[in-house]
Amino acid sequence: MANTRSAKKAVRQIARRTEVNKARRSHMRSSVRKVEEAIAAGDKAAAEAALRLAQPELMRSAQKGVLHKNTASRKVSRLSHRISQMGA
Repeated sequence: MANTRSAKKAVRQIARRTEVNKARRSHMRSSVRKVEEAIAAGDKAAAEAALRLAQPELMRSAQKGVLHKNTASRKVSRLSHRISQMGA
């Protein structure tokens, strides 16, 4: 357990940040899952619409430190590629 005042404050701050990051991660994963479900259903229009909503969510997660920037870009790229392959 933390002994000093500064260590106790750090524990409180970490707990707050953890809650915020959990919420952000959950929201981001939900938006990606909607794209995945639309792709699995074979609905290209719904998949494109879901991707338009998921892309800013992924990039915001990267900006806020929940994901690495390259990870977010890779996820968007792979989802976009899978959607583009649906019509072909």
